[in-house]
Amino acid sequence: MMYARVRELLTPEERLQYLQIPPDLREWELGTYFTFTQHDLEIIQRRRRGYNRLGFAVQLCVLRYLGWSLSDIKEVPVQVLHYIAKQINADVESFASYGEREATKYEHLEEIRKEYSYQTFTLSEYRSLCKHLFSHAMANGNPLHLIQFALEDLRKRKIILPSMATIERAVWETRKRTEEKIFKLLSNSLTELQIAKLDRVLTTMPESIKTYLAWLREIPGTSSPDSFLKVIEKLEYIRDLQMHVDTKGIHPNRLRQLSKIGSRYEPHSFRRFNDPKKYAILVAYLLELIQDLTDLAFEIHDRQIMILLSKGRKAQEELQKQNGKSINEKVVHFADLGAALIKARSEGTDPFVALDAVIPWDQIVASVEEARRLARPVDYDYLDLLEKKFYALRKYTPTLLKSLEFRSTKSADPLMKAVDIIRDMNETGKRKVPEGAPLNFVSNRWQKHVYDDDGTINRHYYEMAVLTELRNYVRSGDVSIVGSRQHKDFKEYLVPKADWNSIDPNATKLAVSLSAKEYLKERTESLLQRLNWVSDHIYELPLPIIKHLPVLLGRHRRLFQNYKSVSPMVISYTTCPNCPQVVAWSE
Repeated sequence: MMYARVRELLTPEERLQYLQIPPDLREWELGTYFTFTQHDLEIIQRRRRGYNRLGFAVQLCVLRYLGWSLSDIKEVPVQVLHYIAKQINADVESFASYGEREATKYEHLEEIRKEYSYQTFTLSEYRSLCKHLFSHAMANGNPLHLIQFALEDLRKRKIILPSMATIERAVWETRKRTEEKIFKLLSNSLTELQIAKLDRVLTTMPESIKTYLAWLREIPGTSSPDSFLKVIEKLEYIRDLQMHVDTKGIHPNRLRQLSKIGSRYEPHSFRRFNDPKKYAILVAYLLELIQDLTDLAFEIHDRQIMILLSKGRKAQEELQKQNGKSINEKVVHFADLGAALIKARSEGTDPFVALDAVIPWDQIVASVEEARRLARPVDYDYLDLLEKKFYALRKYTPTLLKSLEFRSTKSADPLMKAVDIIRDMNETGKRKVPEGAPLNFVSNRWQKHVYDDDGTINRHYYEMAVLTELRNYVRSGDVSIVGSRQHKDFKEYLVPKADWNSIDPNATKLAVSLSAKEYLKERTESLLQRLNWVSDHIYELPLPIIKHLPVLLGRHRRLFQNYKSVSPMVISYTTCPNCPQVVAWSE
């Protein structure tokens, strides 16, 4: 009993969804899956009684739509029964009489199987299904995905579906085989030293009650330089494990699925597994954790830059509040002085006498000096207030540039050279930025602060400009981070050129050509061939097909010009001027 329960991958509710026809089928679905051809109607009309004709027709539709026999289905929606009965002129109420003799269902099923070349599910088909499932299970071990693929595969090969328990068992066994293979691929590539280091991950830390694995899973709650250093410490610990594992034969989806499993297991759970499973899941989890920690480290840097700029804005606002009264006084003084100058000019009097009448000269000089001290930059930027904040960044930025590896496109080469210069200055202890350091990546906003009064490069502002632009370039995708998931090189998303060139177009699993030009040509010819067939057999088509013909052709409306509708009486072609091979329908 326990052996059977292992293979139950679905809940009773999920299993029921696969074994029923949805009661709310749309009109085009009814027309696509429950419309009979002339050949179908001839076979159905061989039954003498109305309820047998209706039952035979329903059984044929159920087999085509779901893949199971009518005996496996508990209920057929009334909407479907009406649609089927209307085509064969049968009474819907008579369906209740069908199947009172159970043998009738099996006789009809056998006739359908022979007439439409359906096959029963045998042991050889079970093995064939498991073989088809294996390659898909190597890419995705999700049971629902594999069950859906199994059902579609059997329907495509016109094999009458077995019980759902058999499908679940095939999926369960295939998943088990693929897991064993993946576990073996990952664990067999480990050396004895790597295995010893992985075992140590599951042990407790010195002078602590938590294991190294629990420590690695701890995520800092705040974004701060100290949090960044803690994340890098964990990242360096995993890197020291030297897990240079060959994962080429394993689909990335499976690695992610194993990683999710590993993230849920506690150290004592790992110890219960056999060695291949334990090391495989642990390796997959740690490999994914490297990416998570790398992304988390840069996210903290991103927030630190935002905090730096935010502090500059707040400092400027604070200055505005503190000096508001003094600034207002200067505005009033200079307004009075301006009014006196205007009056002196209009009256032709001595302007200095007019100014002295308002404010004594020594107070004017002092007021100008104070106004110069209170004045902010003309563009009212706050970057001049950030120099004192530089040392807060220095708590972690040397570690950032040392621990993370950045790669760039050609457009970001100057920035990468600047990063190398700062990294070298950190390692050698140099204080001055060398002459000839690249500056063309620095935005106009930072340019005015990068140079000191003597023309030398200001180390503080240069480094802050580099770190700020590095953050911007990473977010834009011009700079990638090695080992990151969110900020990896765009080329890693693409199929490698060598692999793409090695693909045999004839052996591809795609149902269409790899060439877009050939695909469009094939689709156009196929559509034209079907239109010609419809035109030649328009009077032979049953009414339901004629009814849904405009809907079906409407899906291809972009290929037509002057398309209105399809009449069963008059059909004419209009050649499309943009593509002579494509025609349009018109009445």
